[in-house]
Amino acid sequence: MGHPSSRVMNGADPLRMVRVNRISSRSDLFPRLIAMQKLADAQGFAIYRVSGSGLPAKQRLVCELENWGSSNAGFGKAFTDAYGDILLDHIEKSLLPLSWAGAHDRAAPGPADFAPFMTRLRDGILPFSGLAFPVRLGAVGNGFILFTGDDIDPSSDMIVELHGRCCHIMMDLLSLDERRTAAAEALSEREIACLQLAGDGRISEEIAEKLGLSVHTVNAYLGSATIKLDSVNRIQAIAKAIRLGYIS
Repeated sequence: MGHPSSRVMNGADPLRMVRVNRISSRSDLFPRLIAMQKLADAQGFAIYRVSGSGLPAKQRLVCELENWGSSNAGFGKAFTDAYGDILLDHIEKSLLPLSWAGAHDRAAPGPADFAPFMTRLRDGILPFSGLAFPVRLGAVGNGFILFTGDDIDPSSDMIVELHGRCCHIMMDLLSLDERRTAAAEALSEREIACLQLAGDGRISEEIAEKLGLSVHTVNAYLGSATIKLDSVNRIQAIAKAIRLGYIS
């Protein structure tokens, strides 16, 4: 699971975390997740979203983000094979955090006096211990954030704090998805085509010739796309369109 990390509790990383301004890409979540990982004394994290609708039998957990690394590529499948069905059932009934002990640990994460407020999963199935925090935000916003490693031992206050931060992370992730969908619906095919060619390094005259448009019309499409993508100039609009996956 990589190198152990230590809990950071100094002034540079306060316990209470103020929500940052809205994110522009998923990569913006990584620094916050790493900070949470350190607070949990964990060595890895992962975000799983519930995909599908209806009964848990028709749903599945999809990994959205993780930092387990290529050397631990099998951890994701091992986790869903071990606990996926249980977690899908759990999130329909409860928002209590879940914990489990890995094959090499003697106890699951969390203090004994906090056990009534957590759900214990079967121990010893996976090589790593972990905590899973459920977040329920509606039909498309449900999921879990995991922190995994060896000898994870957060206090009860830390578990509560981490759960709150997990809710913020999932809300920002859902908000990002909603903005992406809204932008995709707002941009016309011509605007996307002009952005793609501009991203390929074409100037307006070349884009106009390629698409059979006037230079004025091309600039109008690029200008409207820039506004819709909430960007200050054409370069930023191209960069944001690439990050959001609309152009390559």
